[in-house]
Amino acid sequence: MMINFSDVLSILFYILLIVLVIALIILVINAIKTLDKVDKLVDDVSQKSRKLNGLFCIIDNTTDAVVGFSDTIVSFLSNAIGKIFNRKKEKENDQEK
Repeated sequence: MMINFSDVLSILFYILLIVLVIALIILVINAIKTLDKVDKLVDDVSQKSRKLNGLFCIIDNTTDAVVGFSDTIVSFLSNAIGKIFNRKKEKENDQEK
């Protein structure tokens, strides 16, 4: 009984094809496991960010209040300084006349 070279190549081809299919199945299973882990991680981060959302709102409101207060103080001081300089200019103008 003689084996043809084409028969050997076809058997080798089928064996390599089976190995490739098994490797791809293993790769897909590992990819699915990895995607499940990533999904859990994203859910965890999303949940923690929702918990911190209230804290960020408090910080935002506090910052707005501090900015409003500092704007009021700066406005008051700039008006006071402007009035002082305007008085000096008025005195100089009165003295020149």
